[in-house]
Amino acid sequence: MRTRKFAQVDVFSSAPLRGNPVAVVLDGEDISDEDMQAFARWTNLSETTFLLAPTAPEADYLLRIFTPGGELPFAGHPTLGSCHAWLRSGNEPLNRRDVVQECGIGLVHLRVEGDSIAFDAPHLRRAGDATEEETEHAIKALGVEPSKVHGVHWVDNGPGWLGVLLDSADTVLKLEPDFTAMGDAKIGVAGRHDGDGPADWEVRAFVPSLGIREDPVTGSLNAGLARWFFDADIVHAPYTVRQGTALGRDGRITVRPEGERIWVGGPSTTVISGTVTL
Repeated sequence: MRTRKFAQVDVFSSAPLRGNPVAVVLDGEDISDEDMQAFARWTNLSETTFLLAPTAPEADYLLRIFTPGGELPFAGHPTLGSCHAWLRSGNEPLNRRDVVQECGIGLVHLRVEGDSIAFDAPHLRRAGDATEEETEHAIKALGVEPSKVHGVHWVDNGPGWLGVLLDSADTVLKLEPDFTAMGDAKIGVAGRHDGDGPADWEVRAFVPSLGIREDPVTGSLNAGLARWFFDADIVHAPYTVRQGTALGRDGRITVRPEGERIWVGGPSTTVISGTVTL
């Protein structure tokens, strides 16, 4: 064991304690998989990350992402929070325009946009409408009236998201899921706010199989939903998302298309900076 640089970053909020925290070990070299997993269980956050030297020549760093229940090939808020911590530590990208992260799904490009960082939404590993059986399971687990469900679609960019489009933000906020019935499913729900709402969309993310019943603010889910929404002409322009409301958070996410890319981002705030012994 040795002392390593560490940060805890609040992602998708410009004010501390309103977004989604991620624990970032800035020097993850020579830590075993077992110790990475043990530290992730100990932090008890939705994700804990470890930065290592990249194996791809065009990448700035390799990122490994752990939940209390296991490792993920990709996740959004850990990607943004880790990039924020890496830049705050004085690092500069090889490419002066983009930071390039290597992770389980390959290379992910990130871009600093004022006070925020955005990542290029990965293409979906699994897409398309859910089966009738999958749809019925999601409806039962969410405890929602079928008439309020406007679509159930795979939006999996690594974690395994199943997206559910509901009739309104109000329906999203009133959900009281049956987590036992949900089982291993990872279900994200979205509904539109009316014209004078705090954002364009309200989103919630349910992931009991990862040791976290509800994730406060979720970059990977919003990236997957964005791919679905733009491909299906559900949305046609940049939009904003609020997430975490049901947990007393106030996460804000921006989604912006740019040619074939979709940039998903928001502000991050360092809350804890120091060292950890691992």
